[in-house]
This record gives sequence, C-alpha cells and structure tokens, in this order.
Amino acid sequence: MHILVLDDSKAMRMIVKRTLRQAGFGDYTVEEVVNGKEAFDKIQAAKPDLVLSDWNMPEMTGIELLETLNAAEVKVTLGFVTTEGTPEMRSRAIDAGAALLITKPFTADNFKDTHAALLG
Repeated sequence: MHILVLDDSKAMRMIVKRTLRQAGFGDYTVEEVVNGKEAFDKIQAAKPDLVLSDWNMPEMTGIELLETLNAAEVKVTLGFVTTEGTPEMRSRAIDAGAALLITKPFTADNFKDTHAALLG
C-alpha cells in the first residue's frame, strides 16, 4: 500500500505519518509532498493508493488538486485532513469525490475508524 501525505507544514506531515503508524498502518509506504502542484505530478508518476491532503495550501489547494485530478481523469482515492470542516467544505469535498474528511486535531483512533475501510 502506498500513501501520499500532502501538507505545506512539515510538522503536520510528520504528525499524520506518526498517527498512521499508531493506527496500525506502519507497514505502508508513506511519501510526503508540500503542495498540490507537486502532488499532481507525484500522483501521476507514482499512482498512490491513498492521498491524504490538507485543504488550504499555497500554489494549489487540496480541493483544487482533487478537481484538477478529476478534470484530467486521474483516478485516486483522496481524503482531506484539515483544520476546517464546515458543512460547505464537506459538501464540496463529497461532490468532488473525496473519500473522507478528518478535522484536526485527530487521534490514531480517528484514523483507524475512518481509514480501515479504505486501507483494508
């Protein structure tokens, strides 16, 4: 299993990776990228099984990434790990095909519960 963690904050990328390990997903290959533009290229090249993306980032936001992937007909399971989770954001994420939206702060149990069905 290959997971791509996308966040402009190095600290948050490390927290997401640690939480994945704590949730029992430590055997997976986990890579990091810092913005949506970099993620778009990496997704096309590496074809990860799951992308965990922040919503708000410079250069290209997480939702813009998902919408760009959809427009390019690139299929990938993408979920958001973000500080905001307004009903409007959740609706936009679902409409764009997001697999999940977890709000920060989160726990290993949040990841276990939410990701178990996605990661098998």
